[in-house]
Amino acid sequence: MITPAQCLEFWDTGVVLLDGVYSAAELEPLRRQLDDWIDESRAHAGPFGKMLDGRPRFDVEPGHRAERPALRRVASPEEVSEAYLGLIESGPLLDAVAALLGENLRFHHAKLNSKLPGSGTVVKWHQDFTFDPHSNDDCVTAMLYLDDVDDSKGPPRILPGSHRGPLHSLWHDGVFTGAVDDAVARECERHAVACAGSAGSLCLMHTRTLHASSANFGTQPRTLYISTLTAADAIPLTPVAVPSRFGNRIVRGHDPGRIRSIAYEMEIPEIPSGASFFAQQATARS
Repeated sequence: MITPAQCLEFWDTGVVLLDGVYSAAELEPLRRQLDDWIDESRAHAGPFGKMLDGRPRFDVEPGHRAERPALRRVASPEEVSEAYLGLIESGPLLDAVAALLGENLRFHHAKLNSKLPGSGTVVKWHQDFTFDPHSNDDCVTAMLYLDDVDDSKGPPRILPGSHRGPLHSLWHDGVFTGAVDDAVARECERHAVACAGSAGSLCLMHTRTLHASSANFGTQPRTLYISTLTAADAIPLTPVAVPSRFGNRIVRGHDPGRIRSIAYEMEIPEIPSGASFFAQQATARS
């Protein structure tokens, strides 16, 4: 599943890409469920459904319409799909993260991010940890590629080694933009590495790693299932922006009944008022 060399790569660069983790047969029910959600979105002019906190579960980008659906996020898919719930109950995703963080794992949240062909949604440079701070930073963002992701589709791009650097502010001029400032973003662009991979690949990223992605300029979808898993002794310090009835569940091993803390400072993040953080990032200049 994941070799000692790949574990070292993760801790050195802040990311590791594992090829062929899930087979086409294992991806099929996930894709079929997504197709059903895309079809459902055709009947809606804007974000729809409801999360635990009342905000929309399904987010669509501007320009979404029945004949050209642009569903871009499903929040907490494990709450409404047995296929997606299975990903955090057992299997290679948990095996791989356990190899990095140890056998005791806690589920924080998950979402499905899709960039359909011709979509204009971009993800600006940010760190997940500054959205979801924990008592310690043994926290992994696990991205399962449901589609082949080449350079034309807006693959995740990361700044190697940035997980060992500072926590960058997402607040600018008193507004929570969900993105780092222009100077940091320009430096990230200079040294960015694309994480392209085939369908079934699993990209494991430290939540302090700076990352971004561009629009999908290809002719096929680019969908990632994204879950955040932490060491069981890493306790969330702020309310989660993607709430789930499965949040905070021990999904591997046992609860040690302890809180492990490290020293750091950062501003408190702001939960979006709408369906997702894409609207927050739209306020950023770069």
